[in-house]
Amino acid sequence: MSASQTSDVPTLLVKIFGKDRPGITAGLFDTLAAYSVDVVDIEQVVTRGRMVLCALVTPPPAGLEGDLRATVHSWAESMKMQAEIISGLGDNRPRGLGRSLVTVLGHPLTAESTAAIAARITKAGGNIDRIFRLAKYPVTAVEFAVSGVETEPLRTALVTHAATFGVDIAVVAAGLHRRAQRLVVMDVDSTLIQDEVIELFAAHAGCEDEVAEVTAAAMRGELDFEQSLHARVALLEGLDASVVDKVRSEVRLTPGARTLIRTLKRLGYQVGVVSGGFTQVTDDLQDRLGLDFAQANTLEIVDGKLTGKVTGEIVDRAGKARLLRRFAAEAGVPLAQTVAIGDGANDLDMLNAAGLGVAFNAKPVVRQAAHTAVNVPFLDTVLYLLGVTREEVEAADTHDED
Repeated sequence: MSASQTSDVPTLLVKIFGKDRPGITAGLFDTLAAYSVDVVDIEQVVTRGRMVLCALVTPPPAGLEGDLRATVHSWAESMKMQAEIISGLGDNRPRGLGRSLVTVLGHPLTAESTAAIAARITKAGGNIDRIFRLAKYPVTAVEFAVSGVETEPLRTALVTHAATFGVDIAVVAAGLHRRAQRLVVMDVDSTLIQDEVIELFAAHAGCEDEVAEVTAAAMRGELDFEQSLHARVALLEGLDASVVDKVRSEVRLTPGARTLIRTLKRLGYQVGVVSGGFTQVTDDLQDRLGLDFAQANTLEIVDGKLTGKVTGEIVDRAGKARLLRRFAAEAGVPLAQTVAIGDGANDLDMLNAAGLGVAFNAKPVVRQAAHTAVNVPFLDTVLYLLGVTREEVEAADTHDED
């Protein structure tokens, strides 16, 4: 039967609420089964040990509705629950066209910011169909299923105001692709790791301050990256190659980096890095973390000394986007299924080329241009933007321990 043919068919909404305990769902439907009703829809939510269970069913045979109501109320009372039964017509209201998933990260998530987000969704023409908590630590992460408005205008309406709400927001189209295989590619310096690798090298060459100043200007987009790279690397001329091992040992992973990669790999995703830094470090990270792809610039070493030059293809802003496309082709993943994570201006082309571009603790120019921004210091919070729950993250950790 079509929707128009069933819209006026009588239905009963059976609502059970109270303290959650095992057997409630089975008990309700055992009770209803005695009246030969068909199940049209089921929805169940448990919050702080309190359950709300709703069942939309067809009416029982003629003359039995009163008996059904009395029996359900009696059963609910025996379970120390409450029951409400409402007569009506048809199924749930059809969801509007345009389906999106809105992920909100709060540290903390306040009632004020939640109200502002809900109001903004309504103003954009959307309706909130369902809300689900993904995580309660290290941040509170909730996901809104929204219909009635297309993804791009909803993203514009929410993401551009995220900072004023005091939260991080990601908006993606709902659909099967949410759980499809993905490729995640991230920047290295100040994203996967807490350091700027060239500054670690510069510290051993005694020119750290000078290099740091040029690096900061390049990341803000004030200098051409390739020119700044050559200028900084030139300052390393004559440095002994043995410093490479020292720098590798000094690299500090960003909190949550291992968890992010381990969970992504457990889910079957492929993971890569692209860096304006150096293969002398990224190759080591690839081995240590089990990355599928890695590409960076290469410091030239001759006779055991750094020459102050780089060799091979330069990985700059355009190069990062080009490598994202190359990795996606090699992984057999559509570009729309890629996720890029970065913090600097030289990551912008990559972030915009990806299906989802995430600015991680990024410079203002990057936050404004990316699809979404994460402003907490935990890299694994990116998982929540992909719809992964904290329980799934912990399950991956437990599996690895086994």
